[in-house]
Amino acid sequence: MMENAQQAEPKQIAVIPGDGIGKEVTPQAVKAVQASGAEVVFTTFDWSADRYLRDGTTVPAGGLSMLKQEYDSVLLGAMGDPRVPSNAHAKDILLGMRFEMDLYANVRPVKLLDESLCPLKAARREDVDFVVIRENTEGPYVQMGGVFKKGTADEVAIQEDVNTFKGVDRILRYAFEYARKTGRTEVVMTDKSNVMAYAHGIWKRLFQSVGEEYPEIQKRHMFVDALCMEMVRCPAQFEVIVANNMFGDIITDLGAALQGGLGMAASANIHPGRTSMFEPVHGSAPLLAGKNVANPIGSILSAAMFLEDLGLDKAACKIQQAVYDSVQTRHLTTDVGGTLGTEQAGDWIAERIAAF
Repeated sequence: MMENAQQAEPKQIAVIPGDGIGKEVTPQAVKAVQASGAEVVFTTFDWSADRYLRDGTTVPAGGLSMLKQEYDSVLLGAMGDPRVPSNAHAKDILLGMRFEMDLYANVRPVKLLDESLCPLKAARREDVDFVVIRENTEGPYVQMGGVFKKGTADEVAIQEDVNTFKGVDRILRYAFEYARKTGRTEVVMTDKSNVMAYAHGIWKRLFQSVGEEYPEIQKRHMFVDALCMEMVRCPAQFEVIVANNMFGDIITDLGAALQGGLGMAASANIHPGRTSMFEPVHGSAPLLAGKNVANPIGSILSAAMFLEDLGLDKAACKIQQAVYDSVQTRHLTTDVGGTLGTEQAGDWIAERIAAF
C-alpha cells in the first residue's frame, strides 16, 4: 500500500450564466462553492442571448458533446431574453442539454427554511419538505405537432404529449430509488389519466407494476388537479411526487411558492452516472436584470446539489447550513424580507461558509 494515496483530480464544472439575472446569481453560487473548499475547477461559457445576437451562435459545434466528455457537472444560470422573441438560443441551449444529454430526471426539492416565507397560514418548517421528480425528456416538450391553416377561421393546432415505455419506466424507478435512498416512505404519482387515457394510462399501469418491486414504499395515485389542491391544503402529507414533464413543471412552481418563491428554489437535471446539469428554478427575469436585486439562493442551493451528486457531501452541507443561517438572520434579498442586494447576500453566505 502506498504511503501517500494519490489525490483525486478536481471535478470539472462548466458554468453557463446565460441571460438576465442568471449572470448575477451564478457568480454567487460559484463564490459559495469556492468558499466551501470543494476540489472543483470552474470554466465559464458565454452561451447566451448576447452571443446569439453577436454572431448567431446558440450552442457551438460539438458543444454538447464537449460537456458530456470533459465536464463532471454543468451549472446553468437562466435562459431567455426579450431581444430574441423566438427564444431560439434558449431552446438550443436548455432543451438541447436536457434532450441531447438525456437528462431525464428533473429533481426539485421543496423545503421551507423558515415559517415566515410560506404563504400558508400556520405553516411550520416540517410541513413543507418534499421532492418532486419530473420526467424531463418527453411530453409536449418534444415539440411534435403543427398548425394547419394558421391565421384563418379554420386553424387547427396540435401538440402531441409523447410518453414512451422507456421514459416512463425509468423516471418511476428513479423516484422509487430516490425514496429508498433518502429514507422516504411514500411515492405519489400524478397524472390526468381520467381524461388522457392513452397518453397517461401508461403512467398508471407502470406505476403499479414498478411499485410492486418496492414493497417497503407506499404508493399513491392522484389526479393533478387534486394534487395541487392538497399541496396547498396539507403539504405535510407529501414526501416524493413523480410527474410527467408538463405537470412536473407546473406543480414545482406551486411548490416554490410554498418555500418562499422562485428565488429560493433549486433543481437538478440528472442522468445517473453521467454529466448532469443544475439550475435554479427561476427564469431570466429581464425586468430585474442589472439591478442587484435577484435572489441568489436558488442558484447557490443548485450548486450544493451538484456537489452532492459528485459525492462532495461535506462542502454541500456547509453551503446548505450557511443558506439556512442567512434565512434565520435575515441576511437576504428584498423579495424574502431582507435588505441586501444580490452580491451582498452572496458575500454573506460565502463568508459564513468559509467560517465553518
